[in-house]
Amino acid sequence: MTHDDITADAVSGPGGTPPGPSAVRPAPVDTDVDAESTGRDTTPSPADAALPPELAPAALTLFGDRLDLAAAYAELLATDGVVRGLIGPREAPRIWDRHLLNCAAVAERIPSGATVLDVGSGAGLPGLVLAIARPDLTVTLIEPLARRTSFLIEVVERLGLAKSVRVFRGRADEAASGSSGREPISGDVVTARAVAPLDRLAGWSLPLAVRGGRLLALKGSSAAAEIEEHAEVVTRLGGGEPAVQLCGVGVIDPPTTVVEIVRERMVGPARPAAKKRARGGRSRRG
Repeated sequence: MTHDDITADAVSGPGGTPPGPSAVRPAPVDTDVDAESTGRDTTPSPADAALPPELAPAALTLFGDRLDLAAAYAELLATDGVVRGLIGPREAPRIWDRHLLNCAAVAERIPSGATVLDVGSGAGLPGLVLAIARPDLTVTLIEPLARRTSFLIEVVERLGLAKSVRVFRGRADEAASGSSGREPISGDVVTARAVAPLDRLAGWSLPLAVRGGRLLALKGSSAAAEIEEHAEVVTRLGGGEPAVQLCGVGVIDPPTTVVEIVRERMVGPARPAAKKRARGGRSRRG
């Protein structure tokens, strides 16, 4: 895929602002944090992206011979990602354990050669991480905000991932239904991390999955409670029974908690409510 292919998808999304360096402005990041209160310089530094020695075995297990590529992405997150407001400066020193390894562990739930759609990709988590860890995957990063898609396009090109990674600027529902002359897209696996509660997330994500495909939602301690609260909604949306999966057991501590939902039925859009009828059987006119 060429730069023009990626840019075409991004430009045709909502907002009308072309992606690229000229469309990006530094955004405020974690304004409650400063050097005086934290005791450290908050200026982005590549040193923040260094792989801690104690995490090296896990990183090697999850990324294999693409560990250098993961390290290059970590550096981009710790520098450009902070400057452009995609992650907060407090997260930079924790990129490997809280972000890269946490996301890469999910790859064990994805079949070989799968097509993956990452909803609300933001800085590329988990979609870009999965594309790095699993070169057999074809990944689409779905993100509506111009400054984020600009960053994603640049990272895809700088890491040499344009053949396997596409950036789609738009919302999940636009990707599923097609918009601005684009064809609807779907995939074997839909991923999402820190996007929305399970009911809303399922409503956005399940229409993107093929029948028999699955949603992998990265969740924390709220996973079981969200399933209990929203399982009925998931069923109405065509999903099977949500299940909690722990990924990376024995590799990372703690393992990554994922809510997995298989799309069992294709559910069409809700029908509009019937118009109320006035006395005499005639429809009321507005």
